[in-house]
Amino acid sequence: MPDFCQPMRYMTKFIFRASLTALLLLTATPPQASVADDARLAPTQTQQQAAVLITHLMSKYHYRRTPLDDRISGATLDRYLESLDPNRSYFLAEDITTFEKYRNELDDSLLRADLHPAYLMFGIFRERLGQRVDQACALLEEEFDFGTEESYRFDRSDAPWARDRAELDAIWRQRVKNDFLGLRLAGKADAEIRETLRKRYRRLETRTAQVNAEDVFQRFMNAYTAAVEPHTSYFSPRTSENFRINMSLSLEGIGAVLQNENEYTLVRRIVPGGPADKCGQLHPGDRITGVGQGAAEEMVDVVGWRLDDVVDLIRGPKNTQVRLQVLPKDTGPEGPARTIGLVRNRIVLEEQAAQKSVIEVDTGSGSLKVGVIDLPAFYLDFEARARGDQDYRSTSRDVRRLIGELRAEGVSGIIMDLRGNGGGSLVEATELTGLFIPEGPVVQVRDAGGRIEVEKDPDPGVAYSGPLAVLVDGHSASASEIFAGAIQDYRRGLVIGEPTYGKGTVQSIIDLDRMLDPPGEGLGQLKVTVAQFFRVSGSSTQHRGVMPDIRMPVIAVDDDQRESGNDNALPWAEVRPVSYHAEALGPQLTEAVRLRHQSRVESSEAFRLLAEARDRQRELEAVKTVTLNEQQRRAEQESRKQERLARENRLRAVVGLPPQAAEPEQWSEENPVVEEDEKKEDPRLDVVLQESARVLADLVELEPVPPSRLRTAGNSKSTRPD
Repeated sequence: MPDFCQPMRYMTKFIFRASLTALLLLTATPPQASVADDARLAPTQTQQQAAVLITHLMSKYHYRRTPLDDRISGATLDRYLESLDPNRSYFLAEDITTFEKYRNELDDSLLRADLHPAYLMFGIFRERLGQRVDQACALLEEEFDFGTEESYRFDRSDAPWARDRAELDAIWRQRVKNDFLGLRLAGKADAEIRETLRKRYRRLETRTAQVNAEDVFQRFMNAYTAAVEPHTSYFSPRTSENFRINMSLSLEGIGAVLQNENEYTLVRRIVPGGPADKCGQLHPGDRITGVGQGAAEEMVDVVGWRLDDVVDLIRGPKNTQVRLQVLPKDTGPEGPARTIGLVRNRIVLEEQAAQKSVIEVDTGSGSLKVGVIDLPAFYLDFEARARGDQDYRSTSRDVRRLIGELRAEGVSGIIMDLRGNGGGSLVEATELTGLFIPEGPVVQVRDAGGRIEVEKDPDPGVAYSGPLAVLVDGHSASASEIFAGAIQDYRRGLVIGEPTYGKGTVQSIIDLDRMLDPPGEGLGQLKVTVAQFFRVSGSSTQHRGVMPDIRMPVIAVDDDQRESGNDNALPWAEVRPVSYHAEALGPQLTEAVRLRHQSRVESSEAFRLLAEARDRQRELEAVKTVTLNEQQRRAEQESRKQERLARENRLRAVVGLPPQAAEPEQWSEENPVVEEDEKKEDPRLDVVLQESARVLADLVELEPVPPSRLRTAGNSKSTRPD
């Protein structure tokens, strides 16, 4: 759930409309279209109006007041070319030289609503792509020698642009050979491979030919907004409609969030509670290469497809089957692919809601129960609350209930597990914090004008006053960071894990149609960053995230996958702290707990295996070339497969589980669909959570119980467990 404020909270709509009308009248008429344009790829008057709106909103109301100048012009050009040809496989160096004339001119073009440079560059891209498709299809008529020593550089994102057509021809010969070899290793016959690849390449050409002016405009405007700040983006009317029904960048039906990476559809996140989550076979970083309907329809190759077209293909009615052909993240770029069968379903609030479990920890002198509350998102049923329903669902309500149930089970401490929690309702982040502190401020919100609002605990009481830990990872973001930061600042509990994502900004959705008087039509929407979060201590959660008190060394989320990896993300900042009363969890106690944890980890075979898996994954991610020798490729694939299986079985042995004979089976006609929960891993394999429970048990043993923690304040109905 995104952290959106009310759309018009930080601007005055009617004053803006009046000034905008004058601005539109003053906008110069753009020059005539070049002969390279056609009716489909020429900007419309509506898009010119939208461009004026967007540039005005960005310069006047974005949190980062950034003038549209030559610096932004150059960054826009770079991002636009990257969006068209991210792997540098189509444009020639001479094309890039031609485009350089726009480096310091796009700002002026945008200010006068002249969008033709974007359409001209796209026209050349489409021409180059057609040339490459023709070459690729011609190569399929030839025979490839897979016995030679040859390698292919599949990642060209930072490679020089090809000097001429001859160099690009050589690159594409290797690319087609690599595509051919990948399908041969997947067990396809040569005749079938040729037909599959011919369809893939021609479909890529057809889909590029079908790109319309709206698509080009959205791509170009997003290059501009991304040049200012990464969380601001433009939604075309089509994308806006998808966003309204919660389908933008989302596979509604299987529960996965996608993004484009080069020509692949990459799984960015698994939605808790959905079919993909329950089957346990689809993971972040996996690349979807094919989609099939039901058990009988042909698998459609989706390499090179637009993201929204892949989404349309995967979505479908509830209880219907879909098959995904996937290149797993940990197999390396060359495969082999696996096939996963899923049953589509609706992702409902109940399945995303907080859930509890209990871990028994052997302390050496007895057994101690630790409660775990798994919180996938900060949710709130706004519609039910607006209707006046007394039993509407929300994070804070569900967690309060689960705390009561855990206390009844006799737990001695509670872990709030926020791993993978990308955020949600700011209201719920504030109210959840209030369950653990008697009263006080929770977060500060500074708008673009420098005004600061302090969100406070609305309930003068606590639901739980016992030992507490917050488990986070590099995917814990936004509202998760507000909660974790507040618990840490109040010294109310230990934050365990790795540094969080670092998203400390607030976005607002602006309907551009409503910005005109009378209202316009077909202008789309702008998601714009309008505010920034700050902790009660004054430190921002932006860019740096929340640093854990007890750091787990094995969770593999690198810095370039966090907010700090965006080269134009808002920087870390700070404001004046607000007055708040910290608890008694001091640095000496934290250090004593940390030393116990460190001692265990240093002698832990399970942690050593996880660190080994992390390091191996990073090695694979750093590889940019693959061999085109079939024998070597098969040997590498089998070696990696056996390596993964051996590591998994060593970990299973450490935690007391029987070994697996082979990797998880693929989809087949005999086993068309993976049953829900069938592949969910045993909780004992979650080494990080198990160690977090031991850390909290240490805190229970070492922490003195101050009198203030033996009672609750205000209207709280719970006390610290005995």
